[in-house]
Amino acid sequence: MKGRFASSLLTQLIALLISILVVHLVYASVIRPTANEILADRAERLQNDENFTPERSLFVTLRDYEQETCFILMFWAFAIMGTKAMSAMAERRLLDRDVLQVGEGVSVLPEDARRYMRPIQSLPAKAQNLLLSRTVLTALQRFESTQAVQNVSEVVRSVCEAEADRLDSELAMIRYIAWAIPSIGFIGTVRGIGEALGHAYEAVQGDIAGVTESLGVAFNSTFVALVISIVIMFFVYQLQRYQEETVIAVEVWCDENLLRHLQVR
Repeated sequence: MKGRFASSLLTQLIALLISILVVHLVYASVIRPTANEILADRAERLQNDENFTPERSLFVTLRDYEQETCFILMFWAFAIMGTKAMSAMAERRLLDRDVLQVGEGVSVLPEDARRYMRPIQSLPAKAQNLLLSRTVLTALQRFESTQAVQNVSEVVRSVCEAEADRLDSELAMIRYIAWAIPSIGFIGTVRGIGEALGHAYEAVQGDIAGVTESLGVAFNSTFVALVISIVIMFFVYQLQRYQEETVIAVEVWCDENLLRHLQVR
């Protein structure tokens, strides 16, 4: 369990570092230079033509540091969700294999439990750590020790419930990211409004360029953060549903391929 936690933590930290490097590289090389060129061109046109109406630009909308932070967190959340989705897919693939090798109509007695554990124990280490392998091994061990089918059914249910709780708790970090992104957007809003108030004296003199640019920072950061948060939450709920369906599928598999074969003399 400690090894799994350490591996998960290391994977998340590496994913965060890669997200920071990639997003910052894109911002430094493409988004900010392009946005600065667009803003300089707008300022020049406004000086020459008072009736000039600038068009909205995606680069200008995304150029500030709050938006960059939101994208870093978004890709970090996608990386975490990707690893969890791949783990759930590995569970589904294992469900398609005949890991128990119990023929149709064959009864499994308590003294046969160890023989049926061997195919599970011969699987690769990663496959043995999957829910199906752990559930079947625990069920067979309980059947061998208690010689009661009811106890086996209870242990299958308890292991699956514990796994469902664990998976739900592991989504806490992604939920925190989805909550933090709008908060970062609101920080940009506060910063933009503060800068706009700092340019208030220029607006009184008739120069509203500084105020409008600062207000653009305020509204753009909130807009981008809210959109990203909505996208992340959609995928979070899709992942949670897929994980829950996988746990249910494991429990059903155990009912159909293990429990119905157990028999006590």
